[in-house]
Amino acid sequence: MKNINSGRSAYKIFSIVVLVILAILFLFPLYWIVTGAFKPATDIYATEPKWLPSEWVMTNFDKLMNKRTAPLWELKVPFSSWFSSTGEPIIFSAGPVVPAAFRWLINTVFMAVTAMILTCITAAMAGYALAKKRFRGRGIIFALIVCAMALPKQVILIPLLKEMAALRLYDNLWAVIFPTVGWPFGVFLMKQFSESIPGEILEAARVDGSSEFRTFSTIVVPIVKPGIGALAIFTFINSWNDYFMQLVMLTSGSNNTIALGIATLQNDTTVDMGLLMAGAALASVPIIIVFLIFQKYFTQGITMGAVKG
Repeated sequence: MKNINSGRSAYKIFSIVVLVILAILFLFPLYWIVTGAFKPATDIYATEPKWLPSEWVMTNFDKLMNKRTAPLWELKVPFSSWFSSTGEPIIFSAGPVVPAAFRWLINTVFMAVTAMILTCITAAMAGYALAKKRFRGRGIIFALIVCAMALPKQVILIPLLKEMAALRLYDNLWAVIFPTVGWPFGVFLMKQFSESIPGEILEAARVDGSSEFRTFSTIVVPIVKPGIGALAIFTFINSWNDYFMQLVMLTSGSNNTIALGIATLQNDTTVDMGLLMAGAALASVPIIIVFLIFQKYFTQGITMGAVKG
């Protein structure tokens, strides 16, 4: 028994050491970005790496904030160009003139949060229907969703671009949001979580006269909440980091995201690494906040998936 306990202790210590090393490796890029944002140019381009700034400066953030300005908020109403007399979309603008980086950050947060909310709603509904409803063609629909997960985004880019142009959504934040709403991975993930819902509970709710919406909102959603939390993190990060789709769908400066905006600040011949690190440090803040908010549900979702079945 003593040997078994000592073996378990050694394994536990070894596991902790491995996890600490992995955590350091994963956190190091973030550490390098944050410290690099406060480094002077001499430290950034030094031959030997400077693990800490020789002098903590705000020069990079000053360049990020002072190069351009823009209104705080501007939103094009989706599909409004179909009804306006000029054929142009209706635009809501508000707020004072602020550094353009704040505007880019607001655009990106709005895009990612809206895509996250809509994706979680549609994926939860679709996953529940595919898992617990019996209708003709259910297997074919799910097979098509699984096949769609294997398609790279570049394959569907041209049809998607033509579709957004036909809907008059091109060069609009909604052109980046709407394609994410039907994310096949989200439907697949929520179907797997919905499979764990006991059928007896749903049948009892129907016997009690509960409507479909009430059953979904009061019974299904609380059960699959860990899956929704995990999907929220995945969707937010996927939308936030989807530079390729943002680059293709957004052309005007008023719709720039933080990634596109920082790219426009670079010269054609040189790359300002300090400016890039300042922008990356600013862009990482919302992602960290979202992860901290949904961390509990994300951990529960991964745990449930690990022991499922």
